[in-house]
Amino acid sequence: MVSPRVSILVAAAITPVLAFWRMECRGVAGYARIDPLVSPGEPSMHLHAIMGSGGFGESATYADITASDCTSCLVTEDKSSYWHPALYFLDTTTNEYELVEQVGGTLAYYLLNSGNGNTNITAFPENFRMIAGDNSRHAFTAGNVEMADPPKSNWAALNQTSQDKLAQRALGFNCLDYSATPEASLYRHFFPDKTFLDANCPDGIRFELMFPSCWNGKDVDSENHQSHVAYPDLVMTGDCPDDFPVRLPSLFYETIWNTPAYIGRTGQFVISNGDVQGFAYHGDFMTGWDVDFLQDAVNTCTNPSGEIEDCPLFTIQSLADAQACQIDIPANVASDNTAGPAASLPGGVAPFGDYMDVTMLETYNPALSFQPTSTQGLEGGFGAGSVVAQNAGATGDAAAAGAPVPTTAGAAATSAINAQIVANLHSDNVFASSAAAASPSSSPAPPPSPSPSPSPSTPSSVTTAPPSSPSGETHVNVISTQYITVGNMVTEILWEETIVYVTEDPETIVTTVTTTPAAAVKPRFHNHMRRHRRGRQ
Repeated sequence: MVSPRVSILVAAAITPVLAFWRMECRGVAGYARIDPLVSPGEPSMHLHAIMGSGGFGESATYADITASDCTSCLVTEDKSSYWHPALYFLDTTTNEYELVEQVGGTLAYYLLNSGNGNTNITAFPENFRMIAGDNSRHAFTAGNVEMADPPKSNWAALNQTSQDKLAQRALGFNCLDYSATPEASLYRHFFPDKTFLDANCPDGIRFELMFPSCWNGKDVDSENHQSHVAYPDLVMTGDCPDDFPVRLPSLFYETIWNTPAYIGRTGQFVISNGDVQGFAYHGDFMTGWDVDFLQDAVNTCTNPSGEIEDCPLFTIQSLADAQACQIDIPANVASDNTAGPAASLPGGVAPFGDYMDVTMLETYNPALSFQPTSTQGLEGGFGAGSVVAQNAGATGDAAAAGAPVPTTAGAAATSAINAQIVANLHSDNVFASSAAAASPSSSPAPPPSPSPSPSPSTPSSVTTAPPSSPSGETHVNVISTQYITVGNMVTEILWEETIVYVTEDPETIVTTVTTTPAAAVKPRFHNHMRRHRRGRQ
């Protein structure tokens, strides 16, 4: 059922760039299988960590949460509800689950970002609700999850600003090591396994989630709790789609989990919805602000420090009072053993996914932009398509794969072709890929560089006579075939000529794109890659 509609509320003030405040929800109001958006009036399929209003419940409404006399957040005027799946540790010696401690609750950033030449930020209207993330997503399809994203300045040219791609990049898992250079927010889009966390993240893991900040200006909710909002074209910042002209405060959740407490124990971490890779992580929000008060805060609380103490409008309560605010747990989920140890996750959720002990490629490389990942169950080790360099000899791997012998001329030709691929990515919205190696590292990867870095090893290339055109593709002609070998990977690329039909109203224009070996339109890939597999810990 489609939710009620409201009129657009126009912000009254110009908000400075970079202004924000960090809502500190230091207390957890409850751990329970409750979700009034997805499962109103009945138990949720999985457990959530719930912050905010003490009025939260299975069928909570705006009226319910604003009527509460407490909140687990530090600003008493904020009666909003914030919730997301919790994290568990599966001890594989006992096969029992234990709830992992949240370090400091959840922080909800209110980023006052604008775009489209419009500097106004509009407060959340009454009854506004939304979800970020997708509980049903089991893979990353926005690129190579094991490599840093392209520089944001290139996203539009790469045709990577669809809402689906932006939503996948709105999720991050930040490896915390306070003695090293911190990773950038939303840098890694998968949840590393315990082996990686133990070795590289001595201060825990921070789950990060960005919510859409562009609103259609009419609906306070939608059937899927997402289609009434959209992401700006750079996820956190940028311009809104034309159909979503109203800019809301940009919500960004941060939750730190105490994974170092389990160093030395045998097992794995599992999100309460069963996900071990993180692709299905998500978060929910119900506004509990008085609309006029929130609008005043948006217009007034523009100190770039982000400290709630710097906003003169906020009444800040003590940590003890925040932690004392607890929700009422419904009787139908009160028997759940939420803390553990327990033989199963709350709700009997079964874990899914392939544990990923992966060191990311630190900077974006278009030649590796489309190595896929897979979800194959708990017996897996590395994610499929790992860009981590293996130790096997390049010559032996190439011979085993039937690849041509590397030549100096071939390497030079490939270098020129790779340079052209990069140029094509910027000019033609063409996705090209070849093979390159990445140097493994035992330390967390730093924030991505603003520009692609060259491959650390020199690939080889041999071009053969063109094969016959593949069946079933009436508008594609294969020009030539190229093999590129790097280490243990051999990639076959078919260079093609494609006829592109561009439809305009009121006529149809047919454009023929003639492709040379240095300007591929639609290369195909047959990758031969060795994967490391581990048994269950």
